[in-house]
Amino acid sequence: MDATLILASQSPRRQELLAALGLAFSIEVADVDETPWPAEAADDMVIRLSRAKVTAVAARRPTAIVLAADTTVALNGALLGKPTDAAEATAMLRALRGSVHQVYTAVSVGRNSVVTCALSRSDVWMRSYSDRELAAYVATGDPLDKAGAYAIQHPTFAPVERWEGCFAGIMGLPLGIAADLLAAVAVPMISDVAQVCETMSGGPCCLRRCPRHGRLA
Repeated sequence: MDATLILASQSPRRQELLAALGLAFSIEVADVDETPWPAEAADDMVIRLSRAKVTAVAARRPTAIVLAADTTVALNGALLGKPTDAAEATAMLRALRGSVHQVYTAVSVGRNSVVTCALSRSDVWMRSYSDRELAAYVATGDPLDKAGAYAIQHPTFAPVERWEGCFAGIMGLPLGIAADLLAAVAVPMISDVAQVCETMSGGPCCLRRCPRHGRLA
């Protein structure tokens, strides 16, 4: 049986996060239309898309273990995905400035035609960065491949004042959830998941506070 682990994502952040668990994996990009459905809720959308990514790759590799994730930012009910250009990134960052929003990341793992999914939700408070800081950050091009047009871990822009939830989930792959789903299909963890999270975030891992994660069929 093919026990290969495949990450169905071209995101450098997700590749970095999964590698931090000490796992060997290959990468296959899923060709999925990520357009939200009309009136679709944030949690429903990321669950649907993460499952669709797994299904797309599993169609080519039906006996492999496939992991995929999808992230969106929700601000007062509006969904903020990846900006299409610098102007849209600027508009998103202006809307987020000085406010609180939610980050939803769903993780799906599939093996032998069975796909299991779980959801991470975090609250994020943005600082009141200046227009000059915003423009300098947009000029780097960094916002263009990120939901909500920002990276919580960016060292110079540092847009986030505080957060509650899962730091890795805000980055794009909640490690506790990913480890839980992978363990359910007999993928052993080489690393201490909570320690990896704490090293990356500089704060306590949500696994310390809530060691069990809800799972969605």
